[in-house]
Amino acid sequence: MIEKKIIDREISGYLKSLVGKFPVITITGPRQSGKTTLAKSLFKDMDYINLENPEEREYAVDDPRGFLKRIPHGAILDEIQRAPHLLSYIQVIVDDRNWRGAFILTGSQQFELMHAIDQSLAGRTALLNLLPLSLSELKGYHTYSSVNEMLHKGFYPGIFDRKLDPSQAYGDYYETYVERDIRKLLNIKNLSQFRKFVKLCAGRIGQVLNLSNIGNDIGISHTTIREWMSILEASFIVFLLEPFFKNIGKRLVKSPKIYFYDVGLAAYLLGIEKETFLENHPLRGNIFENLVMMEILKYRYNSGKKNNLNFYRDSAGNEVDVIYNIAQKAAAIEIKAAETIGSDFFKGLHAFAGTFPEVLMEKAVVYGGDITETRRGTYICNIHGIKEFLNRFNT
Repeated sequence: MIEKKIIDREISGYLKSLVGKFPVITITGPRQSGKTTLAKSLFKDMDYINLENPEEREYAVDDPRGFLKRIPHGAILDEIQRAPHLLSYIQVIVDDRNWRGAFILTGSQQFELMHAIDQSLAGRTALLNLLPLSLSELKGYHTYSSVNEMLHKGFYPGIFDRKLDPSQAYGDYYETYVERDIRKLLNIKNLSQFRKFVKLCAGRIGQVLNLSNIGNDIGISHTTIREWMSILEASFIVFLLEPFFKNIGKRLVKSPKIYFYDVGLAAYLLGIEKETFLENHPLRGNIFENLVMMEILKYRYNSGKKNNLNFYRDSAGNEVDVIYNIAQKAAAIEIKAAETIGSDFFKGLHAFAGTFPEVLMEKAVVYGGDITETRRGTYICNIHGIKEFLNRFNT
């Protein structure tokens, strides 16, 4: 039997550095993003318990003290959101024994989990977010033939580990995890309406979110749409990018933009069954923007940092796709799917520089071509050059 190769995750170094500093380490992220594999590969000597297992979960719920006595030296507790009440008992244990690195928790649903952590483990746990694979993590493991392949396949480890067909894999993922998890959290009476809602979200990828418009398109209330959106966000399905705001009156957009944590799932929801369908797809530019956005977010999370990203748009229509904040300074990053550099690439960057000269530190354009150069004081690169650009001010 050939042993499956485990892809090295960039967050590993930071995760290992936390052992001995915190009694509990909590790894959150989308389902199937590799949290379990990461924890088990880095902490081989720890006991492992999966709380998706009905018997284990029932034991944890019915007799939490007895459950934890089975693991006197701590353990990896997978999908902890299935038994969030355990955190109160874990708090008592780690406080009494003054342990460090005793429990590794993983969770894929923030809605209940973060509330339980705030109540029981505040100050006792380090929080990390593990997203699907980054391009640099895949380097040496899989080589994409084109940008369209990236947009179609996405970055979930299972696509590469098991060489799955993306459309089949994301269809199963949606039915098994998205709908199943959501139905456990919400009393959805009309599943077809919810499916339409998720697909409408994919159709608005990279756009400013208007909940009322989505509700009107489906025929349900603004309140329900907001609740559904909150659950998608808490379940690591959609990512809402907040606008950049400084106290300059009403000139800036104040609603977030919507993205998906993985472009492969977004492509599936848009009915893109083959990568060739992307060639002339009207939303290809938006999906490419989503891809770059997630690479930047993965860079942050894999370094143990929090989300520090915004977008900029003013009433004159000037826009910058990513404002990467660093203390009181920022880097402005424009994203274009075109393979040829055009003068319009720089319009939003120059507008932002003119409005916030005291804030701007660096400018960049990430585009679909191959040239890497500096033009008009702006660093230009393709998607593979993002990490090098970000390393400039994060080292």
